[in-house]
Amino acid sequence: MSTVSLPESEWLRTLAQRQPKAAELLEKSPEEQRRLGYFHTLREICQQPSTWKQTCEIMLRQMPALKASVKGIGSLILTGSGSSEYAGDCVRLVLQNELKIVTQAISGGIILANGVKGIPPERPALMVSIARSGDSPESVGALALLLKSEPAIHHLILTCNTNGSLANTFNDDPRVTVITLDKATNDQGLVMTSSFTNLLLGARFLGLLEQPKLYQSIADGAAKIADQIISKYFGIIAQVAKAPFKRVVFLGDGSNFGAAREASLKMLEMTAGRVTTMFESYLGLRHGPMSFVHEDCLLVAFLSSNSVLRAYETDLLRELDRKDLGLLKIIVGESIPAELVREGDVALECAGLRALGDENAAIIHVLVGQLLGFFRCMQEGLQPDSPSESGVISRVVQSFTLHIADPK
Repeated sequence: MSTVSLPESEWLRTLAQRQPKAAELLEKSPEEQRRLGYFHTLREICQQPSTWKQTCEIMLRQMPALKASVKGIGSLILTGSGSSEYAGDCVRLVLQNELKIVTQAISGGIILANGVKGIPPERPALMVSIARSGDSPESVGALALLLKSEPAIHHLILTCNTNGSLANTFNDDPRVTVITLDKATNDQGLVMTSSFTNLLLGARFLGLLEQPKLYQSIADGAAKIADQIISKYFGIIAQVAKAPFKRVVFLGDGSNFGAAREASLKMLEMTAGRVTTMFESYLGLRHGPMSFVHEDCLLVAFLSSNSVLRAYETDLLRELDRKDLGLLKIIVGESIPAELVREGDVALECAGLRALGDENAAIIHVLVGQLLGFFRCMQEGLQPDSPSESGVISRVVQSFTLHIADPK
């Protein structure tokens, strides 16, 4: 599949026409954008609606192999490192409910440290290794360990990098299936953005192998909502990023808890730790973590469309208002109650989110977190493509010694 030429692509020109803030960034020459350090990340965030459609097509073509992979399995393991693990976290619950089997999102580090003790006991099993580059030591080490010790586990590698270690080290093993997404999803910026949402969307198909049209409608619906967010709220999110907050709480339930986890990491990475972050469920915030919500705290609320979850969520947001906690709120959802929006708060109304379904909404909420992190990064005087000025973190974790657990 050919990749869209990103600088000249239609969506990029359209964005510049619709959003003055985008035009301000994009009117600079590509060389100047690279010097300022946002050339890659800006494109990688904003290209997501078009890349989701490509990922959907790739996954649909792999449907026969995927059906064979899940046939008869007793458990599903979604593994990765950092954001790749969180992508699995966003789809874990819905896959468990659709496949009717034990499904867990487990980091590669837990598997390395604990061996078979760190994974569900049900066999046969499928382990899905989710990775942008596929060169993380944990990802490669965890897969190698289980291939050696667990013959009843088959493996699916879902990666953005056709040249990565995961994609090439194990592809001769009959227990391993490799699916590589379009090369445009292999983000060149430090943090995972389009790679994250495309890997999430790719893994999501495992629960819809008998409903390919529904899967396609989810990808199309998500792309429409994302287009709406970028074209309508790009400048508004940029303005919020200028507010004098020093800490952020991201709130989400269900699949949106995984989105809150990822959005929290994006803000932390993009600001090189200058902004302190936390993620929580709405009910969980009442216990202890509410003490984190000081007057310099931004609250980012991913609002559910499920009536029961929303009731709990709106109760908590009202309680925060009564206690006058936090600097301001960003509320993301559809049909956001007006009484939740205090003076200074921002409501990002997303038409179509209810129809998309709570189980698929994480892909949208993560996008908001990415944009917020991007603009706060620039507000801090950092470069989104490489925000870790001292090199504390890197695009691919550097090699380190693997101390392999006893496989039993």
